[in-house]
Formats: sequence, structure tokens, C-alpha cells
Amino acid sequence: MSNIKNAQGKMTNYRWTICAMLFFATTINYLDRQVLSLTWDEFIKPEFHWNEEHFGNINAIFSIVYAICMLFAGRFIDWMGSKKGFLWAIGVWSAGACMHALCGIVTEQYVGLGSAAELAQATGQVAVVISTVSMYCFIAARCILALGEAGNFPAAIKVTAEYFPKKDRAFATSIFNSGASIGALAAPLTIPILAKHFGWEMAFIVIGALGFIWMGFWVFLYDAPRKSKFVNEAEIEYIEQDKNDLTAEEVIQEKEEKKIPFWKCFSYKQTWAFAFGKFMTDGVWWFFLFWTPTYLNTQFNIKTTEGLGMALIFTLYAIVTVLSIYGGKLPTIFIQRSGSNPYAARMKAMLIFAFFPLLVLFAQPLGMYFADWGKHAAWIPVILIAIGCSAHQAWSANIFSTIGDMFPKSAIASITGIGGMAGGIGSMIMQKGAGNLFVYADEAQMTFMGFQGKPAGYFIIFCICAVAYLIGWTVMKSLVPKYKPVIVE
Repeated sequence: MSNIKNAQGKMTNYRWTICAMLFFATTINYLDRQVLSLTWDEFIKPEFHWNEEHFGNINAIFSIVYAICMLFAGRFIDWMGSKKGFLWAIGVWSAGACMHALCGIVTEQYVGLGSAAELAQATGQVAVVISTVSMYCFIAARCILALGEAGNFPAAIKVTAEYFPKKDRAFATSIFNSGASIGALAAPLTIPILAKHFGWEMAFIVIGALGFIWMGFWVFLYDAPRKSKFVNEAEIEYIEQDKNDLTAEEVIQEKEEKKIPFWKCFSYKQTWAFAFGKFMTDGVWWFFLFWTPTYLNTQFNIKTTEGLGMALIFTLYAIVTVLSIYGGKLPTIFIQRSGSNPYAARMKAMLIFAFFPLLVLFAQPLGMYFADWGKHAAWIPVILIAIGCSAHQAWSANIFSTIGDMFPKSAIASITGIGGMAGGIGSMIMQKGAGNLFVYADEAQMTFMGFQGKPAGYFIIFCICAVAYLIGWTVMKSLVPKYKPVIVE
């Protein structure tokens, strides 16, 4: 490590400050995303006469808009640069988050009613109009939220590639990506309380305003490493250590900063491997993020405003937060012990993580087996879901890092956007399918593997979630069996 120090003294560690900023941005991102799922069943649903199909439609449209925006968000970040691009992204999504609070007012004005109580008391055709109009209002706000949120991960992955050498990127990514878990962890402790005491509208406004505070810090704290006054030469040497391992051709490419034309990105197997991995697995995470509170209410009659409901959701994401961080460290251990290249180490780690979601298969059966525990039986499926979600976050940290392994920095945000689009499409299919399935299962009293009604629908979705990672890994490995960086000609 002596070559990492120079006359300026001890190496600075400002890259971890930037990582912390990425962590807080991701935390806010997921807080904003969670407000609806934690308020709709108890507060919004009775006011606007919704059912699972309305909620599924809103989530599905959010997912597909997010997917489309992800396709272009990466290119936008590459064009604008990390600093300005991130500011635009979080500014737009924070505005969209706050706009949810206006949906009730717009619905009242449209139907000619004067209060939330009057909306809730409406019946017949008026109730149908209320549910439809309010749904479209939320869809509009959700689309703006999706537009901004699509920029978070392309920007964060690009910044990580700028501030960390390859061997540290999965760990750094796992740290900032754990912000998703922390956001989901803080959400049940804050959002239901805000909604209960100040109204669901205030929950959207307060949580949405956090993004504007983050923007103020980002303006003063972020610059590219060589432009930052907080980064000394020793840290720059550490950040750029991968240049020592580049071939002559790669060194020339690095210096010339050649860009990959956008549509040419789709010609690489590496792009399709990343995209398919995201397509198969992002919908799993979003399903549990959006539907777990409703699942607890449906299956165990537990509301998020109850102490037990808060404790269950908090415990779920506490487990996810702790376990997922170590998932990003595993490839580094493989690299140090075996000397394998980063891509091989990540794929080995991802295969291990792909087996853990299989435990979700036992969530429903064990929850039913211990039904005599009453509401406390919910602890078993929640813990198993937590292990599956932990595996997802560890998987996610590593699949994001494969982009930096194989693509030049000038293309990282674009490839991230393409993969995010694929993940959004997968989530859209999952959200729409789940909403329709739950309504159908309830109305037809469908049976599946010993379950009836909505529980049968949940078990079907759990089965899909359990095997998604092994399918994703198998296809990724088939497309890119060995480390093969993209050389721009």
C-alpha cells in the first residue's frame, strides 16, 4: 500500500462520503416509493373505493413508465454528467412524490363532493367514478415519480464507477443499495404514523420533501474525483488502480473516452445478460415491497398501524439491511482467496444468492401450519421473505457491478438504464398479474396446493418469486460464460 501514499500524507477517504450520499439518495428513493403501499389499504382504499385491481394497475403503470424512462435515463445521465443528472432526477421524483397529496382534492373537484368523508360515503355509480378518477390521478403522480426515480440507479452506478476501483465496487454498491432496505425499514415506523395523525396526504408531502434537502448537500459535496477539493492524489491513485491492469488497447480507449452509440449497446451479449437478470428478479423485489403490507392484512388481519404490523415490516427490512451488505463483500473475498477476476467472483456469489429465495416456497405452508399461533404465525413467512429479499439485494449489488467490469465508464449509465428498463417490464408484468390474480382468486374462490381465495393467489406468486433467480443466473451464464470486457472500436 506504500504506493498509495505520497507527499500529501495519508490517503483521503472521500469516496465513502460520496457513497454515503448515494446511500441517502437511495433511502429517500425507496421511502417515496413506499408511501402508497403503506397507506392505500388502510387509508386510501376506503376513501376512493379501491380494490387490489386498482392498486395493481397503479403499480403496473408505475413499473412500465419506470422501465421506459430507465431506457433513456442512463443516456441522460451520461449526457448531463453525474452531478447535474442526479439533481434533475431527485428533483423530479420529489415533486412527483408530493403531488400524490393533490389526488384527493382533484377527485373531490371532479365529482363535486366537498370532503374525504363524502367520498368514502358515496355509493353506486358515484363510487365507481370516484375509484376511476382517483386511480388516474394517482397514476399521473406515479408517472412523474417514475420519471425521476429512473435516474437514481444509473447515476449512482456511474458515480460508483468514478469513485471506486473494480474490486471495491460491489461492496460500495451493496452499501448504497442497502439504502433501499433502510428506506423500507424506516417507512413502517414513520409513514403510517404520519398518515394516522396528520392524514395520508401529509405523509406524501413530508417524505417527498426529503429529496429537496438532499439536493442542497449534493450541490456542495460532489465533483468528479480529479476536480474535487476533498480528494488528494493518493486517493486518486487508489481509485484509478485498475489502469495498471489494462491492455494497451484498453488504455487508449480509457484516455480517448470513446462512447458507445446507444443502439449499439443492444448488440452486446453482455447487455442482454444484464437485462435478462434484471427482468427476472426486479419484479420479485418490487412485489414484496408493494404487497407485503397487504399480504399481512389479507392473510393474518394485521394492519401497518398496529404495533405488530410495524414490528413485522421493520424486522423484515432490518434482516434485509444487515444480510445484504455482506452480500457485496463476498466477491471481494473470492477475489482475495482465489485470485479470480471480478466477473467470475460475482457470478459465483450470485449463484449462491440465487438459492436462498427458494425458502419463500415455505412461507405460506408454514404460516398455515402454525395458524394456531394466531397473528403471531405471521413471523414465519415474514422471516422467510426477509431472507429472500436479502438475497435479492445481495444479487442486485453484484449484478449492477458486472456493468463496470465489462463496459467503459462512458457507457455505464446507459447500460444500467437498459437493464433497469428490463427490470421495470418484469415488475409491470408481476404487478398487473398479481392484482388481477388476487381479485380473481377471491371472487372465484380459486384453490391451489391447499390454499383457497387470495391466499392461493399469493402462494402462486411466491412460487414464481422463489425460482426467478436461478432462471436469471442460468441465462446470464449462458450468454456470458466468462469475463469478456467490451472494447469500443
